[in-house]
Amino acid sequence: METQKIISTPLQRITVLDALRGFALLGVILTHMWQHYGIFSFGMEPREPLFAAMDGHIQWLMRNVIMGKFINIFAFLFGLSFFIQMDRADRKGMDFRKRFLWRMVILFVIGMIGNLFYTGDILSIYAVFGVLMVFLYKAKNGVLLLIAFLLLIGTPRITTSVYNQMVQMEQTTTENAQNNETRRTRPDRNENTQKPSFLRSAKANLTSGLQGKLNYQFGVFSRGYITMALFILGLVVGRLRFFEQLQTHKRKNLILFAAFVVGVVVINLIVGLFPQETMNVRAMRPGSSLPPTLLATMGLNDIKAVCLSGALAMGFIILYQIKGVGKYLDAISPYGRMGLTNYEMQNIIGCMLFSMWAFGSFFGRLGTTELFLLGVGIYVLQVVFSRYWMRYFLYGPLEWFWRSATYLKVQPFRKTK
Repeated sequence: METQKIISTPLQRITVLDALRGFALLGVILTHMWQHYGIFSFGMEPREPLFAAMDGHIQWLMRNVIMGKFINIFAFLFGLSFFIQMDRADRKGMDFRKRFLWRMVILFVIGMIGNLFYTGDILSIYAVFGVLMVFLYKAKNGVLLLIAFLLLIGTPRITTSVYNQMVQMEQTTTENAQNNETRRTRPDRNENTQKPSFLRSAKANLTSGLQGKLNYQFGVFSRGYITMALFILGLVVGRLRFFEQLQTHKRKNLILFAAFVVGVVVINLIVGLFPQETMNVRAMRPGSSLPPTLLATMGLNDIKAVCLSGALAMGFIILYQIKGVGKYLDAISPYGRMGLTNYEMQNIIGCMLFSMWAFGSFFGRLGTTELFLLGVGIYVLQVVFSRYWMRYFLYGPLEWFWRSATYLKVQPFRKTK
């Protein structure tokens, strides 16, 4: 019991990780705002954008720099946090694996509740991958890196495509057309077919919405496999004690940043050598196979996205280490410490803004730049709230609940003077 008490109390934190997590969540909310949190209401009259000249630039920024890149950092930090928890327990002579498995059960429940508000809530997927991480914890770095590499190049997507090509002749055109029509119409997601309500929205999120999320994570786009690869890379980087030696390796940090940038440029040049496929991947029928050139470019683009995420993360870390800049970036450390709470709050706010049973009739009509600025505004308010909250409490609300449920014992919450 005494050892459990030691493990369950707050330990010294690497503050740059909290700040980096807060930085990652900025990109997450901007992406989700741009995507209307996956809530699309039809039949509304279009609204004249207030910043039409800026919309194109913001859209370019979202597509090429923000979308999918910041959530990569968030996933990497999850894998790194997994290692930190396991390693600290090992140092105290404890096997934390069973406790971590229970911790993932709780996270899965939190994620499914979050799915009621936002169908793209990623926490339930993280929980499943967290279970797999427990079984990979003792694997050698070489094995882990090989698994991560195979996932990043799109091995599951390639395997599925080859299999689909082998059985494609056995599928009838009629069945494919019916499946495609069912998938594209997504009647449960259209809030205009019935009177909008939270209960109908939640039901759709747990049925057709959940199915769509799983298709996105483990179908053609293979987003889930990239996430798992980043979990593994976080584990490996944790073993290398990279963040524990960050202050003494400033020159290496610059080299690593440059390497990521070069990787992005080189991969972009390689992708440009391939013939540009005009196929609309999102409109593909289930069971369809992908051309080899498209498989190659999708894999390369996934690796490029990870390299760009690495460049963004290292760029932030380098700035964080500059005294005149770092003290300002450290302002978002409390936001990162409350990452779980803030992530779910983002989703609840997004649900309220874009659902037709709430304020969707207004916010659903906003232009790209307006949504971008709104996302920044919400983020700033969350940062202010997080800084105020962490003055008086040891954890964010959900973080405290998660920790208490993990140890099946109410944990200290308020800071003592």
